[in-house]
This record gives sequence, C-alpha cells and structure tokens, in this order.
Amino acid sequence: MLYHLLYPLHETYTIFNVFKYITFRTTYATLTSLIFSFILGPWLIAKLKQRYPANGSIREYVPETHHAKAKTPTMGGILILISIFVPTLLWANLTNIYIWIVLGVTFCMGIIGLIDDHLKLKHIGQKGLTITQKLIWQSLVGFTAVFLLMYFSLSDKLTTSVPVPFFKDIYPNLGWLYLLFWMLVIVGTSNAINLTDGLDGLAIGPVIIATLAFLILTYLSGHVKFAQYLMIPHIKGSGELTIFCGSMLGASLGFLWFNAYPAQVFMGDIGSLALGGALGTIAVISKHELLLVIIGGVFVMEAMSVIIQVASFKLSGKRVFRMAPIHHHFELRGWAEPKIIVRFWIIAIIFALIGLSALKLR
Repeated sequence: MLYHLLYPLHETYTIFNVFKYITFRTTYATLTSLIFSFILGPWLIAKLKQRYPANGSIREYVPETHHAKAKTPTMGGILILISIFVPTLLWANLTNIYIWIVLGVTFCMGIIGLIDDHLKLKHIGQKGLTITQKLIWQSLVGFTAVFLLMYFSLSDKLTTSVPVPFFKDIYPNLGWLYLLFWMLVIVGTSNAINLTDGLDGLAIGPVIIATLAFLILTYLSGHVKFAQYLMIPHIKGSGELTIFCGSMLGASLGFLWFNAYPAQVFMGDIGSLALGGALGTIAVISKHELLLVIIGGVFVMEAMSVIIQVASFKLSGKRVFRMAPIHHHFELRGWAEPKIIVRFWIIAIIFALIGLSALKLR
C-alpha cells in the first residue's frame, strides 16, 4: 500500500525513490512487524486468557511436566498472522501474484489451525480436527496454490524440473508428478512445524532461522544477475517475496519475545500450520524445494522421528524413542527444557548454513 502510494511521488521528490528497493522495504516490513507484535502481544494474551480460561491446549501424549503449562494461553499464532499480514500489505508490491498466493496459503492454513485450536479449547476433552480432516483441508489448500502458481506464474522457470542442491547440472524432471511434489512440500512443511511445536520457543527459533535463509534465497532468485552468477533459477517477480519473509521474520521474533521459556503464550496450530504453509510455498516459488529439506532440517528430524516411532511400533511392537517427536525423547532422558530448545536452535543454524553453502558449492 505504501509502495503504491509513495513510490509514484519519486518523479517529483527523489527521496521516494527508496521505495523501489526491495532491501529498503524488507527492512521496514521487518521493523513494522516487530512493532505490531510488541504492541499487540500483551493485549492479545490477556484476551486469550479471558476467552479460554480453561485451557485444553496440552497434547495428550506428552511428558508429565507439561501438564503444569495447562493454564498458558494458546492461539498466539493470531499475533503472528496479524504481524505478517499488515506489514506485507503496507510494504509489498500488491500487483505481484506471488505475494497474494503466499498470503492466501498462510491465511487458509491458519484458518484450519484456528478451527482445530478452537474445538480443543472450547470443548475440553475434544481432540479437535482428526488427522484425516486436517490432511484433506491442507491438501485442498496446497492443490489450489499449485494450480494458481502454474496458471499465473510470472516466470518460465517454474517448470517440472527440480534443482538438486550442490549439483549445478542435475535437474530431474518429475513431469505431472511435480504437482504432487509441490503439494507434498507445502503440506509436509506445515505438519512438520506443527510437530516441532512442543516446547517453549522450540518451533519459532528454527522458523526464524529458516525464514532468514529464505529471505536471502528469494532475493537472490529474484535478482537476475545474482541468479546467473550463482547458477540458480531466476524466478521473475520472486524477489518481492523478500518483503513477506521480512514480515514473517519480524512477526516470529516478536512472538518469541512472549514465547521464550517460560512461555506466556503458545502459538497453537493456527501459528504452526500457517508458518509451515508459508515456508513451503516460498520454497516452491523460489525453486528451492529440496534446499528446504536441508534448511528446515530440524523440522524434518522431528517429523521423521514420529514416522520412525509409529512404523517401528506397528511392525515390531517396539519403540525406537522413549517418546516422539524427538524433543520429548530428550526430555525423558533428563535434559532440561531450555537446554533442548537452545541446542535445537544451534542445530537449526548449522542446517541453514549448510543449505546456504549449496549456493556456491556446486
């Protein structure tokens, strides 16, 4: 909005020429998001406590120590979404279709999470949406996003070929399976972050790190000279997603202020599903789908621990971990919650650095 209102004035007042630059708008989108989070956070937390005084947000299969957190309000993802949407609408070029597709996925995934959270909180003892219901609605959102991307793509680089990290000449062509692959990236990332959200600040830390990495990647993919130099696909128009990433970065940092141990609020499914959907969609548009697997290594690790645990128990009747997702395994081994959180953040940084190194190691 500010871009459309103020940038046209650059012909009369040259100072408004700064609105042309993605770096300038990304910086102020991040700051705007942070400010919104700090201002809105205390009020929203108070409203959530008032709205849902009998909190039923604690999951069924968690260590006993988690039951002490039963009165901590959830649905803090509302704060994240508001702090993403407002700055993005203020600072982004709203004629860019990619901005609207990512906002749409984020909003729709958030609505799915909102319904799930509301059912669990309003009717204590109810488990919310079933896994099947969630997957059906998430897949519908993912399919719609994929269809819109294929139909409205601004770049001919959004093809059925997949760039393989660390290899400059390997682009396997998936054909029509690519549509399913895109859906899997969006839906899978959404659920992986949801599984990671089990300790105070555990999920939002790696989200911040992954978002910062994709802020860099979207800027590079949208810049023709940088893309050519690094030999990555140049996706025309994807650079504008840098503003969205800046808003998401600021919103996540602002939420961490209230979610850091001991948490004043949990993000709930409304936050985790929305953030995962956003990251997955950004990875698809920027053509860094496989790089997301590396950069989001903590999310992959958490999701795989659940898959391994379930498969092992069904096949052999034995559990590989004391409890899944894997962060609960370390809790039951006696690790203090803050130690698990910080160590997982460190691992997330390592994964992100390895992922970014793939831009040059080819």
